[in-house]
Amino acid sequence: MSATRTLQDYDLDALRERVLPESAGTRADSIPQLAEADPDLFGIALALPDGTVRSSGDARAPFSIQSAVKPFLFALALADTDGGALDRVGIEPTGEAFDAIKLESDTGRPPNPMVNAGAILTCALVDGDDPEARAERIRDGLSRFAGRTLTVDDDVAHSEHLLGDRNHALAHLMRAEGTLDDSADDAVAVYARACAVTVDVETMAVMGATLAFGGVNPITGERVVSPEIARDVVAVMATCGVYDGSGRWMRAVGVPAKSSVSGAIVLSAPGTVGAAVVSPPLDEQGTSVRGRITAETLSADLGLHVFG
Repeated sequence: MSATRTLQDYDLDALRERVLPESAGTRADSIPQLAEADPDLFGIALALPDGTVRSSGDARAPFSIQSAVKPFLFALALADTDGGALDRVGIEPTGEAFDAIKLESDTGRPPNPMVNAGAILTCALVDGDDPEARAERIRDGLSRFAGRTLTVDDDVAHSEHLLGDRNHALAHLMRAEGTLDDSADDAVAVYARACAVTVDVETMAVMGATLAFGGVNPITGERVVSPEIARDVVAVMATCGVYDGSGRWMRAVGVPAKSSVSGAIVLSAPGTVGAAVVSPPLDEQGTSVRGRITAETLSADLGLHVFG
């Protein structure tokens, strides 16, 4: 039986029912919209090579993409700088929290594009004559990954900008090191709008699939980024996408992924499938508890572990 056929037959409803009783974890509270998220929200989706999207549960419930946007920001920055973004941001895991006030000691660069410092910088590297133009370029680029037009939740963006003290501190630190050319406030504002893009779990699965399939959106057939960029992004997802839990994630799940404080996780199994899950209660690393269990089960049941 082919992998695609197995993916087509897999019982997502049964998987969701199996994981649903898990009640551990707490919701993020960095902004009011996250603190007020429904803890019972739980959706799963798979995006297959033929463009089929299969889902279960709350797969079309909207939420802000938050940190799951970071791989796609990195991809857009690589595209717009012709790969030069690799000279501006590191690609090594940190073993520290996603918002740690830390840069590379010898270069002043962010350690990788999956932590907040790196994402703030990659936003600033995307093409645009001013912050508004960069934010629009990002929204348009994310829409191409998704295969549909995405919008920004202005209330979430305002909260992210207003309450993102550590992000402002990181931006000022990068300015002081000469790493960031934009003003700190402008850089954080663009990043806040990127985190506030509204998605659902089916959309995120398609975005993950676009990376998994070498930069080609499986629904629209559009080449969004080059195969080399897709490869580089997925590689960094594998080593850095779940922050200081990335090593444990790759041992247990073995699929490159990016977690998010909204409770979303996007996964890219190279050449096989894009997947996503959302459930707001998080563990100590900021990863969805139900999402992690779901990903481990999917990987084991479908043989997705890259080192399996």
